[in-house]
Amino acid sequence: MAGIRELGVWKMIGVVLLAFGFTFSLVPLYRIACEKVFGIRLEQGPVAATRDQADPHARWVTVQFDGGVNSKLPWKFAPEQRSMQVQVGRQYQALYFARNAADRAIVGSAVPSVAPARASGYFNKTECFCFTAQTLAAGESRDMPVRFIVDPSLPAGVKTITLSYTFYKNEAMTAALASAHSQTGAVRAAP
Repeated sequence: MAGIRELGVWKMIGVVLLAFGFTFSLVPLYRIACEKVFGIRLEQGPVAATRDQADPHARWVTVQFDGGVNSKLPWKFAPEQRSMQVQVGRQYQALYFARNAADRAIVGSAVPSVAPARASGYFNKTECFCFTAQTLAAGESRDMPVRFIVDPSLPAGVKTITLSYTFYKNEAMTAALASAHSQTGAVRAAP
């Protein structure tokens, strides 16, 4: 009976080691798949091609940036650059600027849209502040990056793409944040 238990323990240790090895190998496999198969570059910092560095026969489109806030959100939010020329199939980064004008922390959620609608399936965000809710403390300002790639199979008639964001106040998360701050303050005030 003890031999069977010992064998079971060794099998479990083997399974754990295999799972660890598989998990550890996912990062390099992901990098290889992104860079070699899909052509997505993953290094840090903005990645942008200029017309001088690029293939002279490459396709270029204009990406315009727009941003605003819902009337219930006391933030200032706008793109730092109104437009850029991008080569399809290459990764680029654009920055948006956000500032909380309120006297308390507020959580906001960004909703993106891409125009024309037929281009939305070809505009791929690889990193974006819109993927998660954003919390800004009272008076806090922040640059918010978005990294994107325009798919080379974008219909030929599309020459300009507009990426627009609208920030909304996340009422539930803002209320939870305020509640947590008030409870923390009450606990600290107690003797």
